[in-house]
Amino acid sequence: MNYKKLGNTDLKVSTICLGTMTWGEQNTEAEAFEQMNFALNEGVNFWDTAELYAVPPKKETYGHTEKIIGNWLKKNGKREDIILATKVAGPSRDYLRKGENSFVGKNLENALNHSLKRLNTDYVDLYQLHWPERNVNNFGRLGYEHKENEWNQFEDVLNELKKYVDKGKIRYVGLSNETPWGVMNYIKLSKDKNLPRMMSIQNPYSLLNRSYEVGLAEVSIREQIGCLSYSPLASGYLSGKYRNGELPRGSRMERDYDFWTRYRKPNTEKAVEEYFKISEKYGLDMSQMSIKFCEEQEFMTSVIIGATTMDQLKTNIESVKVKLDQEVINAINNVQKIFPNPCP
Repeated sequence: MNYKKLGNTDLKVSTICLGTMTWGEQNTEAEAFEQMNFALNEGVNFWDTAELYAVPPKKETYGHTEKIIGNWLKKNGKREDIILATKVAGPSRDYLRKGENSFVGKNLENALNHSLKRLNTDYVDLYQLHWPERNVNNFGRLGYEHKENEWNQFEDVLNELKKYVDKGKIRYVGLSNETPWGVMNYIKLSKDKNLPRMMSIQNPYSLLNRSYEVGLAEVSIREQIGCLSYSPLASGYLSGKYRNGELPRGSRMERDYDFWTRYRKPNTEKAVEEYFKISEKYGLDMSQMSIKFCEEQEFMTSVIIGATTMDQLKTNIESVKVKLDQEVINAINNVQKIFPNPCP
């Protein structure tokens, strides 16, 4: 396994992060336990979850993933071996604090305490803001139209988080689905006001969506706030399993076709086919090639993988052993020129 420091801390996290959002929906607790056991044994010390999970989000499964992790911790201990990350949701569904803003006051207090209780732990290593309270372009939305809404100011959010850092309930804080403007405002306030510093940005990054490179990559490198990339396989499209219109039984697209629309775009299949040809030409597993490309980026801290089968998990973790020579990288970059960011 490979490791990098989280932000400007001395905390070393595995460059493969265990994603968990299918647990409690596509995966049973027993299957999740098997994944956690295997991943930890392979040196994956960084696990990511969220209060919202399992996904697709439903009132009935809200918080189930955290409960499964908590049950594993209760059974196995080993809390000190794991760098555990979770997230507080932004304004959203009515069953999440009635859709209200969540990042200050009782709403944040309740969100954090409920996560800690479900996780069977006294603290989380990384507490992330799942998406901004203000209106921004995220989750594939393009064509920015500025619309003001009520949201808690950055300084108020950092002051609120500081309370729980000081109490020992949170070690470090991070962002998710955030913009360069948002990241830089948080960073500046942390410096100027001596407030908790954001240590990571969990945003999408894959061969089908390299938009992170446009603005956030420079921020990550200059400010030491690395990317935690989610959807490195674009919900399975970059494994090749959906090629030629296939919908394997039990896959996300087969189970919840109407929910997973983000990667069904006009040029998705064309780009995927070109990446598949590269993997075939150079004798690479397509999933491993796709993950390794993400891992090798200078701005990357860790690549979050999510698997529904043990075979998928093993393949994805073994990507750390893959070597991508310059010829492969050049071929990948040439596809990006022809089909730039087909699934932003």
